[in-house]
Amino acid sequence: MIEQFQPSSVPPPGGPYSAGIKVGNLLFLAGQGPFDKNGERVGNTFAEQARATFDNLEQVANAAGTSLKNAVRIGAYLSSLDYFEEFNTVMAEYVNQPFPVRTTIPVALSEFDVEIDAVVFIPESS
Repeated sequence: MIEQFQPSSVPPPGGPYSAGIKVGNLLFLAGQGPFDKNGERVGNTFAEQARATFDNLEQVANAAGTSLKNAVRIGAYLSSLDYFEEFNTVMAEYVNQPFPVRTTIPVALSEFDVEIDAVVFIPESS
């Protein structure tokens, strides 16, 4: 069974995709950026943008009964690898050990500095 998650607290997708899809005990989270539920960019610093982005992912994970503390994979897309260490610091606030696997890619983002996607485990009790 496939179940869709789109809490009203995060911006709606900008195309034909879902914010979160649950399949079995895994939740696949689409890329989120530093945007509020109305699609307005938030955060002036990189750290503020990263936290807003992780917060959006956390809200979708919570809607599915899990948390980023259960992340098994993170995809990080940064406007510059100069933010790599700062990203590590912020990410550590949202994940637990064993840390999820991660790919970090520099990309050309328009007017914001970070996008993140994830795969999250959903414990049996959820």
